[in-house]
Amino acid sequence: MGISLGVLTIFSLISGRSKGRNSFHFTELPCESSVRLITPELRKIKSDNKANVGEFSPDDAVHKLLLGKVVVLENFRSLKDKLLLLDFSVNAHDGNVITAVLIYLKRTLSKELLFRELGCRQTALRHFIRYLTETKELTLLMELLRSLGRTEEVSLLQYKDHLNIADINKRRDFLKSCVSLPFSADDSAHVQHHLALLERQIQIEVSDREAERGGQTDVFQKFPREAPVLHMPLINTLYYSCLYHYTEPQENYSSPLNIRNTFRVSEKQFFITALAARSKLGAWLDVDTMFTNRKWFGFTKKKSPIGFHRVVDILHRSSAPSQVLQKYIGLVDDTERRISLAQRHKCHDVVINTYRELRDRQLLLGYRGRVEPGSEQEVTIDRLLGNTQIRWKN
Repeated sequence: MGISLGVLTIFSLISGRSKGRNSFHFTELPCESSVRLITPELRKIKSDNKANVGEFSPDDAVHKLLLGKVVVLENFRSLKDKLLLLDFSVNAHDGNVITAVLIYLKRTLSKELLFRELGCRQTALRHFIRYLTETKELTLLMELLRSLGRTEEVSLLQYKDHLNIADINKRRDFLKSCVSLPFSADDSAHVQHHLALLERQIQIEVSDREAERGGQTDVFQKFPREAPVLHMPLINTLYYSCLYHYTEPQENYSSPLNIRNTFRVSEKQFFITALAARSKLGAWLDVDTMFTNRKWFGFTKKKSPIGFHRVVDILHRSSAPSQVLQKYIGLVDDTERRISLAQRHKCHDVVINTYRELRDRQLLLGYRGRVEPGSEQEVTIDRLLGNTQIRWKN
């Protein structure tokens, strides 16, 4: 029929999607429980039902299925009739009917014969692969894929089995065995990356659990661990490392810098993750150091790989105090955004200084009514308004 097969990838196994324009993704196909409810031939038929093969052809049977009528597919016993049922159901373009016929053929044909015939019928094959995937009949699915020579996809299904292994050491050993399977280049890199990360997590978990139980490490006492580091994605692992191992030297396997370099985390992603982690702990000196960019003659300037408005959002989510927010709101380049953030977080000094820089007397005068009477901010505004050396624009 000229329709290409869908391709399984590690990403599709994890996310439920397949790559490629012709991947086997049929939204009209139900899961097995839905098939039992929807497809007529799976209903229990009373013995006195008068339907029989002599009354209609495979074409008629498919037509009746499309209309939701009861059809006894068991009446079609010859291989010729069964294959006609399949071909007519494919031509009808109805996923439920195709699946119903495939379930009947799966029940009544040998695996070898069914696999051979599906190999010549690409659309039916895609539906059958989808059905086996939805019903989690992975053993049969792997047999089918092997018969088609699709060894990479068999490897991916074997890789998926590691998710069912509860024992962490057995899971690690299983992943080691997966490294030698015939994956594509991208998927092979993913498996090796996964194994390296899991081995790293096992080392960190053993050490941290012992330190936690010993009660001699302050950070675990002040900020108890919410969950083991095992099985965390890479960025979550990095975040964990920034929480509990931030000051460790780079050569340590649990060091954030070691993790960043080993797994090639981008500068921006590393910065965001470290900022979120140190903010959560209220380690504001560490946060401040992250922005320090030394210049000539001892001068320093705050610099960030992300916009300072994003920095403020991250700090706010970590419940940073007002004086900390104020420092970084004042570094936002865009004037309107800086004023908006300052007003939202009630950082009055930033608003006052910005209006002073703009030399906008009217805005400054209007803002006077928004600060507390007798406050430092009101005193500052009055002093600026009375300063004759400032050349106001209005």
